[in-house]
Amino acid sequence: MEVFETVTTRRSIRKFRPDPVPEELLREILEAARWSPSWGNTQAWEIAVVTGDALERLRTANRQKFLDKIVPETDTPIPMVWPDLHKQRYQGIGKKVLTALSIARGDLEGRIRYGGDMASFFGAPCLLLFCADKSLSREYAMLDIGAILQTVCLLAHARGLGSCILAASIHYPALIREIIPIPETRAIIIGAAIGYPDTEAPVNQFARDRENLDEITTWFQ
Repeated sequence: MEVFETVTTRRSIRKFRPDPVPEELLREILEAARWSPSWGNTQAWEIAVVTGDALERLRTANRQKFLDKIVPETDTPIPMVWPDLHKQRYQGIGKKVLTALSIARGDLEGRIRYGGDMASFFGAPCLLLFCADKSLSREYAMLDIGAILQTVCLLAHARGLGSCILAASIHYPALIREIIPIPETRAIIIGAAIGYPDTEAPVNQFARDRENLDEITTWFQ
């Protein structure tokens, strides 16, 4: 797949097929992703690849935390308030997802069901947890992690896989560390679900949108 096509056709997948992703394919993607841009070549990323029984235990426990309404305690704060423009974008994608799932505005049960699916990583057979040494400048470490995260998502798409960047996967670091031996010295920054997309699912088919170029750029000469 040509690079420009890969960038413009990649989308977040919210329903995966259960088929496992071959380890050699994951290794190919991560091997290439190592060459992502890095501030000062610090390569601040560390990645936990979670599959199999460990993933199923984490999936079940994370979903139960959500259903029990346990307040998230993330290693890195998740924004809860946005400027109006960003709030509109956030609410806009939420409406598209719920519409695709035929979940009405007042359907509380449907919304909880969707939240449970999200907390279950949408059924993905692989979860990547991106971490950074807590002694590093968190802001610059997150720049590096953002770079490699995008590279992984694009490479996955180029190889016929789907991805979804999921804050819901890192809401409970203590729970994660009970199952995955990530040291306390490492901050769990973000997770990404990886797997084969269910191409028949309406939630993977709705039209996406982005701001026009002129809305996000200012040119100086």
